[in-house]
Amino acid sequence: MQKSGLASLAMFYYDFKEDEKKDLRGLLSSVLFQLCDQSDSYYDILSTFHSTHRRGAECPSDDELIRCLKQLLNLPGQAPVYLIVDALDECSNASGLSSPRAEVLVLLEDLIHSHIPDLRICVTSRPEADIKPILDPLTFHSVYLHEESGQKEDIEGYIKWVVSTNRNMRRWKPEHKQLVTNILTERADGM
Repeated sequence: MQKSGLASLAMFYYDFKEDEKKDLRGLLSSVLFQLCDQSDSYYDILSTFHSTHRRGAECPSDDELIRCLKQLLNLPGQAPVYLIVDALDECSNASGLSSPRAEVLVLLEDLIHSHIPDLRICVTSRPEADIKPILDPLTFHSVYLHEESGQKEDIEGYIKWVVSTNRNMRRWKPEHKQLVTNILTERADGM
């Protein structure tokens, strides 16, 4: 749909190992950049936004980036926008009043409560204690892989493959291989 111009797609993957993929600003910047590349109208809005911030010399606040994103998403006559936020649980959940993850959850709540007609949001995450209570009431459809019967078998199969193909592990006694497989499968908790 995206390639044929019938939809716009913006994807963001949270990765705790990359600084620019740990917080709300990383998500907003990436999504805005991806969307402006898919529509001349989006590009015009972002170009104006860039100009109002002295052509990049001034750093916009997160609130300004959110307003810009909403302006893009509410632009009439545009194709539906599919926003995918992957691995939200990898977003930093540092202690304090407002963690980066809490800020992203507030944004997602705000976007959903804004009832933007052509916005579709997909969020993937482990069911963390701070994420589940926020997203559950907002979801139209949920899939819990932790509860899928094949999930544990897939994890166990992968662990067995690693143990049997790793040069060092191949030399282990069969009972040690089985012990490692059993413990890792149990403690994987669906991951």
